Amino acid sequence: MASALADVHDGATIMIGGFGNAGMPRALIDALIEQGARDLTIVNNNAGNGDTGLAALLAAGRVRKIICSFPRQTDSHVFDALYRSGKIELELTPQGNLAERIRAAGAGIGGFFSPTGYGTLLAEGKETRLINGRHYVLESPIHADYALIKALKADRWGNLVYRKAARNFGPIMAMAAKCTIAQVDEVVALGELDPEVIITPGIFVKRVVKSEGEKK
Repeated sequence: MASALADVHDGATIMIGGFGNAGMPRALIDALIEQGARDLTIVNNNAGNGDTGLAALLAAGRVRKIICSFPRQTDSHVFDALYRSGKIELELTPQGNLAERIRAAGAGIGGFFSPTGYGTLLAEGKETRLINGRHYVLESPIHADYALIKALKADRWGNLVYRKAARNFGPIMAMAAKCTIAQVDEVVALGELDPEVIITPGIFVKRVVKSEGEKK
């Protein structure tokens, strides 16, 4: 874990997979805390649960800004305290827009028009357009220096298979980052993964690390 994250620099933009705890690469997040990079911009669906994982990264004071769709829930007390005290910046993005902004970065799309958010504070300062009688807002892609994702299995080329809903943001984040690091439960020999079930091809994955003892 430590060597996989050794080159993460201060000020990096890091995508972290997961929908709440489902598919969250907890071991990689813990290793990132140990690594010490600061002033990070984090892209995630939410802003951490309880006191572990992403919430622990926020509590360590390493995050300058978070881009997410669901920052507040009953156990998001770490983010809530940081935001209220002005210690973290929030860019709120509706979940569908968040997913498409990440996907657009991986697909090489320069921007897209979405009806979500039109007429709200989220559209302030953005280009709008009337298309076929409906108002749209121009959204920009989200690129990242690193993506930390979790998968069920990988081979040494980085081909990935996920476990059910734990897939969530992993595939599109892997495409949108310069360097994708995958935390997996098992590394199998080349040829063991059926090509028909591979979700993320190894071309999008730079590093694979096996997590010991974490199979939730």
